[in-house]
Amino acid sequence: MVKVVVTGSNGLLGQSLLSLLLNEKENYQVIGFSRGENRSGRNDFEYASIDITEEKLLLEKLNEFKPDVIINTAAMTNVDACEDDKENCHKLNIDVVQYLTDYSKENNTHLIHISTDFIFDGENGPYKETDEPNPLSYYGWSKLKSEEIVTTSQIDFTILRTILVYGKVFDMSRNNIVLWVKQSLEEGKEITIVNDQFRMPTYVEDLAMTCKLAIDKKAHGIFNISSNKLLSIYEIAQEIAEVFELDKNLIIPISTTTLNQKAKRPPITGFYLSKTNKKLGFYPKSFREDLQRFKEKLK
Repeated sequence: MVKVVVTGSNGLLGQSLLSLLLNEKENYQVIGFSRGENRSGRNDFEYASIDITEEKLLLEKLNEFKPDVIINTAAMTNVDACEDDKENCHKLNIDVVQYLTDYSKENNTHLIHISTDFIFDGENGPYKETDEPNPLSYYGWSKLKSEEIVTTSQIDFTILRTILVYGKVFDMSRNNIVLWVKQSLEEGKEITIVNDQFRMPTYVEDLAMTCKLAIDKKAHGIFNISSNKLLSIYEIAQEIAEVFELDKNLIIPISTTTLNQKAKRPPITGFYLSKTNKKLGFYPKSFREDLQRFKEKLK
């Protein structure tokens, strides 16, 4: 029986992980840490309402539960908000990771940490795990810093880098690209989408599964997880329209320069996935195939 603490258990990945791990209660004991009430719609696991940026409180709770594995899904991920509110971004994306790493070192705990394609500048995508990071935004910088804390700490760690995570769970506090495009088109709204940024979106259930594989295989190191084909964000929106049988003509392509965003975005990211294939035994599919799965789930 592996005892797992999931930080950010109210989030998209957090709730997906609860569902996956609680399907195997004989193998995992799950404890959720999140702010406010438990929003997962489940009460068959232990839940601690906690602000994990409070170091003393966080360590108290971890010492109470003594997990074998911590999966850190909590992060400030709104790229422009991170640019505006560097202090809170630093607290959640860097300080918390330091607290979790210190705890893991003292208690021989396996720390699984989620990172991002935004640690790269997007000049040479797709990227391997060993490529040199060069973040363009404070968000990207904060996630790179968190990686450095983990990788230089000599703890048992897995870092999963991911891209544009989407999906749907019981109680959503935040939208994602697939749900936003789908809803906008269903309402007959015209939307503008950039055609000069390229990504490989990640279905949240695949990301949750790679977290589980990282536990089961005691995987050590950095791994990429995303879908397996590079698409422009405009093409991503087009595929969403096609799979959900909505009007593609409502999607208007624009260039990034017209957006005037606070934080710079990397033009072309995407990942090589061969290490994930080999070491984790996980073979991601195309965005369209994942969308079909997601559509079935929504039914």
